[in-house]
Amino acid sequence: MSHTTMTVLGICFIFLMTTLGASLVFFFKNISQKTNSIFLGFASGIMIAASIWSLLIPAMEQSAGWGKWSFVPAAIGFLLGGLFLVLIDKIVPHFHQGTQHEEGMHSSLKKSTKLFLAITIHNIPEGLSVGFAFGAAASLGTDAALISALGLALGIGIQNFPEGAAVSLPMKQAVGNSRKAFLFGMGSGAVEPVCAVLGFFLASYIEVLQPWLLAFSAGAMIFVVAEDLIPDIKFDDDSHIGIWGLMFGFVLMMILDVALG
Repeated sequence: MSHTTMTVLGICFIFLMTTLGASLVFFFKNISQKTNSIFLGFASGIMIAASIWSLLIPAMEQSAGWGKWSFVPAAIGFLLGGLFLVLIDKIVPHFHQGTQHEEGMHSSLKKSTKLFLAITIHNIPEGLSVGFAFGAAASLGTDAALISALGLALGIGIQNFPEGAAVSLPMKQAVGNSRKAFLFGMGSGAVEPVCAVLGFFLASYIEVLQPWLLAFSAGAMIFVVAEDLIPDIKFDDDSHIGIWGLMFGFVLMMILDVALG
């Protein structure tokens, strides 16, 4: 199987898993707080581990020529990724389900649309990270780099399944229709392959930017985890089930990266 084919499959996989997760809306009426906490924790753990092993460490490795300053692209790119999400938060009107808090420019959009936009924002850095990884692999032209990118796509895809369910099931309560809720859930994941393709071409054709781009996507993902996912993990002061979801998600992504990388 060619590198191009594997790249296309990897990018399509992350969207497919979101769609499959969203399809659970046809089989379940709602999602319990405990289950939602597990889903959010699991997704958080995978995103944190992916940011470290699949993005930040490779960014510093690619900057080895900078000597003792090899951390500069990773550090600056990481902070720029967080700043990028801050700017999007300020511009795009969206609604956070967990905190019942609205952000972005004032708008008369429906609550369901703002919920959709909130999840869509989350998916932008995930798509970019996969695209950057495959773009760097295409530039390097090695099987090891491609397998590492596939490992990242696999990890992001796995966490997209519960994430898709965590979008569509609460959305069903907001729109009162399973089909609409499914389309919202699937649509929120459609931004990922679009961003992945953009990231692929940026990383593969502008090689000098690769470490900066990898760190940028890592910073954006960590920002999403810290701002939106982790605050919603603990639904009960005495419950640690969401935290354990994070722990298992982190370990799974770490294993995937080490085993495949």
